[in-house]
Amino acid sequence: MVLSFDLQDFIRRARVLKLYRQALRTARRAPHPARDELKQTIRQEMEQHRDCKDKQKIRYLIGEGLERLKGLDEMLDMQGYS
Repeated sequence: MVLSFDLQDFIRRARVLKLYRQALRTARRAPHPARDELKQTIRQEMEQHRDCKDKQKIRYLIGEGLERLKGLDEMLDMQGYS
């Protein structure tokens, strides 16, 4: 099966994958008991929206993910998990 992407789809997909990688990297900074649960939650969120084709919703989800990641990053910084 061959998938056809236009440039915007390719860019959107790259942004989603970048967000996923950033979230997993940030989760590595969490203390051990919470780390596994956090990674599992990140994966579940990504899997839940895996088949989304609505471009506007994808843009919204990326923005929401970036905001949540920023909050997590700030929380870990405040707790001293650099």
